[in-house]
Order: sequence, then structure tokens, then C-alpha cells
Amino acid sequence: MTKGGSATRPVVALTMGDPSGVGPEVLVRALSDPMVGECCRPLVLGDLTALERAARLVDVALPFRPVGDVREIRPGERGIPVFRPSRLEEGQIPYGRPSVEACRATIGYIEAAVHLALEGRVAAVVTGPINKEALHRSGFSFPGHTEFLQHLCGTPRVVMMLAGPRLRVALVTIHCALREVPERLTAAAVEETIRITLEALRRDFGIPRPRLAVAGVNPHAGEAGRFGTEEKELIEPVVRSLDAVCGPGCVLGPYPPDTVFTRAYHGEFDAVVAMYHDQGLIPVKLVHFDEAVNVTLGLPIVRTSVDHGTAYDIAGQGKARASSLIHAVRTAVSMARFRSLAQAGIPG
Repeated sequence: MTKGGSATRPVVALTMGDPSGVGPEVLVRALSDPMVGECCRPLVLGDLTALERAARLVDVALPFRPVGDVREIRPGERGIPVFRPSRLEEGQIPYGRPSVEACRATIGYIEAAVHLALEGRVAAVVTGPINKEALHRSGFSFPGHTEFLQHLCGTPRVVMMLAGPRLRVALVTIHCALREVPERLTAAAVEETIRITLEALRRDFGIPRPRLAVAGVNPHAGEAGRFGTEEKELIEPVVRSLDAVCGPGCVLGPYPPDTVFTRAYHGEFDAVVAMYHDQGLIPVKLVHFDEAVNVTLGLPIVRTSVDHGTAYDIAGQGKARASSLIHAVRTAVSMARFRSLAQAGIPG
């Protein structure tokens, strides 16, 4: 029996990601790590051919067991349960090259995992890497995972966060061209991002009185309007309003983007709200490249993911590391626990 006992460990759905990328081998490595089995009961959503091929590639003896219902995951039973798996031919999932069949299967894994979570049959969803360009060529109409999950859950607004051991960053704008950021950077978007992030820090991360820093968008946070007026006219009024509502010291800023992440890394803040994708993700990946976890805030379910892509260039070579996925699983389990306690009215 693993640590904590089977009955006390939550069931976590893990999607394999793109069968042609590093997702299967990363997943197999993670499943063979004792830390994963100690914190949860994994339920895989993926393709048996790709999983078995990955197990051979990384030389891991990992038997997979198809199941049609979560109730078939019984304590002490051998094998990794795979929920209603696909069985593609190896020719349909070539390493390093996307295929229509693989892309369709990838979308199906995500849909099935989200439905299981919405029905309360799994405690959390951890997603493997997908290739957005390949999916778009196959008719996928969403910019990325985050927006697709938002659609599946029927949630009006979600926030993308990258979380590492010492730095958490939430984004106001996500997948858009840099030239589109100014028009998307509205007071409503900044306020919604801050509110959702604060709620998640309390409910999902167990921080009862979070300190949230807000980054400016311009150099030196605009320097009193010399380098742009977004801070004075847009961000600062939202920060002041929410800090007054949430309590002094809860929402702080806007701070110069070139220093706020260092301050958060050293413990001054629990998280930072960044204005656009690369502003926020570059510092996280610089200090937590193998440890950062992609978290979708604002969903009715717990969802985390690896912070890397399909890495077609090394797929099938056995080089991909599983550290980000293991951290994603552990983060999901922790978030699910804190959320369960919050729903029961028990302090985390």
C-alpha cells in the first residue's frame, strides 16, 4: 500500500497530450515515479499504442489496463488504468510529425477528462503537451488549452497562471500578438484577473491573506506618464479600488516590470499579475524551467499542465524529462485538497 492508503488518495485524470510528441514518454516516466503514486491514483486518458511504445522507449515495465468507468479503479489492482483508450496504428502517430488522427485523439482525451472532472468522478485534471499549430490545421478553433477548457466548462472568464516553487504569475492577456495587447488591456480585464487570482490564492493555494503585486505594462511602470499612460489611467485606479475592498496590502502596484518579479521571488508577494504573455512567462521559466506548472484559474474544476510543448525535435529519443509533469500532478493534488477544505468551510 502506498503512503496514505489508496482510499485517501484522489483520482487524478492525466491526458497524454499529442501522441507524436514527448507527451507519452514524459507521462510514462512520471507514472513510474513513486511520488506520483504516493499522492494520487492516476487515471490516464490516451492511446495504448503510444503509451506502450513510450514504455519500451524509456525501458519502463508499466502495464496499462483499459477501463470504462472510474469505479473500476480498485485499491491494490495492478496496472495503470487507461480510460476508454484509443488504439491508433504506429503509422498514424509518427514521432515528431503531427497527424490528423493524432490531433483528433488528443482533443478527445481533453474532452473526456474535463467531463469526468465536471461530473465529480476525478479530483483534478492534469494535461499533457499539445501542438497548437497542428491542432489548428486539423480544425481546432481555440488559441490553446486554456481557452478550450474555458469553453468546455462554460466559464465566462479564466486566468492562466504559471506557478513555480517561489514564483507565481497570472496573465491579463494570453495568446495574442504583442500589437493586440493595448486594445485587450482594459480596466475590466485587469480587475477580473486580479479578482480571480485572489480567489484562487485563497481557495486553491491555501493562502488566507494573499499579497498580490500588479506589474505595469510600460518601462518603469510608465514613470508618471512619461513612458505611457496605461498605469495612471487604467491599472492604478483598479489596484486602488480592489485594495480598498480586499483590505490594505492585498493588491499592490503597479510596479516596474523589471523588478517586481525579483521581489516576488524573494517572498515579498504571493503572486504577480503580468499584463501580457512573455512579460510574465519569461521570468518564471528562467528560474523554474523544469518545475513550473501551468494552472487555469477560475474553472469549476482543478486543472494543471506541464509548462512545455510537444518538443517534436526530441520526440522518440528518450531525452524528455518528467519533472514538470510530476510537479503538475503534485500541484493539482494540493489544489484539490485546499479546494475541498474551502468548500467544507475548513481553513487550509
